[in-house]
Amino acid sequence: MKVSTTTIILRSILGLIFLVFGLNHFFAFLPMPPMQGPAAAFIGALAASGYMLAMLSGAQAVAGAMLLAGVLVPLALVILAPIIVNIIAFHFFLEPSGIGPGIVVTVLELILAWQYREAFAPLFR
Repeated sequence: MKVSTTTIILRSILGLIFLVFGLNHFFAFLPMPPMQGPAAAFIGALAASGYMLAMLSGAQAVAGAMLLAGVLVPLALVILAPIIVNIIAFHFFLEPSGIGPGIVVTVLELILAWQYREAFAPLFR
């Protein structure tokens, strides 16, 4: 499959977003704004599980690196799809003010899924 320059740029942007924010969980180089109410309770519950935030962040970082490297891109998109659904749901139901970046990653994911649609075609047969 020949990949266009535009696809490589969009793939790299999405990959960089998820690599940076995935690694931020482990290295805390970007300050995160404090949350309140149900959003804080939800994140607190994920943290209290002892593994969920690390697993999510690790998956984000790995999938982001895969996108940046152009390795197994359809698999990286599949890994990120449920994470992106939860980002949108989190902001839609719990923290609407931060939904902008979620919309951006959703649009990038959908564009890339369309660009790599041949890899997903067997799922719909």
